[in-house]
Amino acid sequence: MPKLMIETKLGKAYNSSIEGFMSSAEGKKLKGKVNLIFTSPPYPLVSPKKYGNKQGEEYLKWVAEVSVGLADLLTEDGSLVVEIGNSWNKGVPTMSLLPLETLMQIAKASNLHVCQQFIWHNPGKLPGPATWVNVKRERITDSFTHIWWFSKTEHPKADNRNVLTPYTKAMENLIKKGSYNHGERPSGHKISEAGFLSNNGGSIARSALIYASTGFDTDYRDWCKKKGVPQHPARMPIALADFFIKFLTDPKDIVLDPFGGSCTTGKSAEILKRKWVCVEQNREYLVGAKGRFL
Repeated sequence: MPKLMIETKLGKAYNSSIEGFMSSAEGKKLKGKVNLIFTSPPYPLVSPKKYGNKQGEEYLKWVAEVSVGLADLLTEDGSLVVEIGNSWNKGVPTMSLLPLETLMQIAKASNLHVCQQFIWHNPGKLPGPATWVNVKRERITDSFTHIWWFSKTEHPKADNRNVLTPYTKAMENLIKKGSYNHGERPSGHKISEAGFLSNNGGSIARSALIYASTGFDTDYRDWCKKKGVPQHPARMPIALADFFIKFLTDPKDIVLDPFGGSCTTGKSAEILKRKWVCVEQNREYLVGAKGRFL
């Protein structure tokens, strides 16, 4: 049975495998009620990390099977957002197609629609793979991962007005000026006279998301050191979770992270007033995650 490790006003974190959680009474209660599943499963790495990594066809089969069960938890207008990192072939400086095959397999196995693909660019990522970037100098730093947004329906709950980005100074000046070079562009697009003059509070976000993984999480790191527990080695910036939770849910909706790690998703949901559930197999990571909710 899943063990409850963290409980707040809005959420809970369980110590369990995701398979065990979904077959439990707690998991079954969520069927058809989750508005957003936002997660980053263990990557299919050549050199496994401490948090566990399956490889090859075993990984592909495992993620596909898990995704079928997760799809059953979604509301009819709910979304599944999955981040999967890149993988390299062992012993050579060539990339594995397994991450892309996995993302495609999720859609096929779960019968979900692919709404959109995102790129998360992490400018703070360390150079790697080290052998081919730092030593032999044959490759450049691998600094991005793929994020795919799936849903049951072609029109899931989503509102890009919730994730507008600040206007550039040039755009602010254009709105203030009240005129610009309208008309037909070389691409064939026809820009109306007032098409870019309305102040909508910000620009529509782009599908390339730029968030550094450095310079944050100090409270979490201090808590882990104080308690003598390991920090999760693959934490995402909370801003990444913020983006998708704001974009795809409303306050009081339910957000689930089936590979909760240090509960970054749970912390984001708590701040944004969403109900949340995190599931993490490694008990020590959840002990550290308690520091996020003090």
